[in-house]
Amino acid sequence: MTADDSYGRLDDDDYPAYTMGRAAEMIGTTQGFLRAIGEARLITPLRSEGGHRRYSRYQLRIAARARELVDQGTPIEAACRIIVLEDQLEEAQRINAEHRRAAEAAAPPASA
Repeated sequence: MTADDSYGRLDDDDYPAYTMGRAAEMIGTTQGFLRAIGEARLITPLRSEGGHRRYSRYQLRIAARARELVDQGTPIEAACRIIVLEDQLEEAQRINAEHRRAAEAAAPPASA
């Protein structure tokens, strides 16, 4: 991979660009919190060749949402489950909207 390829990947939401320390700093939490949501399997950071955790922007958004719920008093395991359910609901709504658009496109025009 060339330097130009690496810079292009920084725009990729799934590119693991952030170390654990930087990720924790960015979302205003501790490294222990990131480890805990990893252990709860909310996010799975990629590992560098040296074994260090690396986080993507997408994972940081999920971690920030978990932190928000925990800060409101939700236990970490419950916060992780809530986020998974929110994600599943969003996906189901997206699929429903696609089916609705496809059905409307296939329906014959209403006669007046």
